[in-house]
Amino acid sequence: MKVVLRQDVPKLGEAGSVKDVAGGYARNFLIPQGLAVYATEGELKMAAHNQAVKDRKIARQEEQLQSLADKIEGQSLVFTARAGENGRLFGSITAADVAEQLSGKIGEEIDRRRVVLEEPLRSLGNFKVAVHLVGRLRPEVTITINPEDVPEAEAPAEEAPAAADVEAASEQEVTAEA
Repeated sequence: MKVVLRQDVPKLGEAGSVKDVAGGYARNFLIPQGLAVYATEGELKMAAHNQAVKDRKIARQEEQLQSLADKIEGQSLVFTARAGENGRLFGSITAADVAEQLSGKIGEEIDRRRVVLEEPLRSLGNFKVAVHLVGRLRPEVTITINPEDVPEAEAPAEEAPAAADVEAASEQEVTAEA
């Protein structure tokens, strides 16, 4: 049975699309819930008209955002994060972190929801991340995550015995002089 979707339905389609579904699914769920209507001739014409309007709107938005896409394409962002011995981060780099740094670099606001990450970045290395602006505009950004340098307070344990030896030697000198 053909139906025209009125709202986005997960795992089925977007609003305005024409789908062929099982009769029971249409009659018992989609139509009573107001998610779809029967695909009559009038509904099909209206769906085609709405799709044409939507395509024109997306094309206009793509033209407007093309300059922003050109600024974003090929940008390289460098993050520094604390990591363990095997390169796993103590924490993660999220879409919000990427959007914030990218916004600062190009001088225009980028919404965190536009940054496409399957899951937060949790390891050292280089990653390609897409920024979904509108329609087919999906410029890519290269992200490099480097390890944070270890401060002197957290220096390796090898230096600690050397400092202890110096203190012990100075104590021996003090007791020898007395």
